[in-house]
Order: sequence, then C-alpha cells, then structure tokens
Amino acid sequence: MKQWDIITWTFPEGEQPAVVVSHPARVLAKPVVNVLLCSSKRASREPEIHEFILDEADGLDWPTLCKCDLLYDVEKKELSRPRGSVTPERRRRLVEKLNACLGWAAV
Repeated sequence: MKQWDIITWTFPEGEQPAVVVSHPARVLAKPVVNVLLCSSKRASREPEIHEFILDEADGLDWPTLCKCDLLYDVEKKELSRPRGSVTPERRRRLVEKLNACLGWAAV
C-alpha cells in the first residue's frame, strides 16, 4: 500500500473505495493512515465544490465522486482489495481540491 492507492474500506456508509492520502513515510511505518471517502455508486451528477471525480483510469469501475472535505483515520489492517491508484495527472488537482476544501489554501 502507498500514497494515492485506492483501496476498499468499510465506512459507516458501507464498503466503498478509499484514497490513501497519508505521507509515504506514514504509510510505511504506522498502523493508521488518512483516507478520503469515495462513493461506491456511479457518479450521476457533476461534482459539488467539495468533491472530485476519479474513474476507470484510476482503477475504479466507473466515474466516482470522492469527498475532499473530510479525512478518515483508518487502521491499515481494515483496508482490503486494492482497486488502483490515482493517476499522476490527477494528483496535483486532487491536492489543490483538498487544500481548498480544508481551508489550507487560505493560510
């Protein structure tokens, strides 16, 4: 497992894709990582201001909404079934979305 991998996790909403966003050193050395929640359903609308779309190029089955306004702390042992990885082209845009959604861009 590494930063930007998309892995399955059972969120309170049920089993869904999760994007690992923790620093690579944390992913290697610590039992808990930060992830973003993604929908398990096909995106049927445009993303809201706090959402980002990932799709088949990232290893998902279809266009999927990922929520960028909340990070989850997850024990790595709870993550299963790798799905893919966020494409290098989308990583920078996803970080920009995270910065904006979490208010870090205003610092």
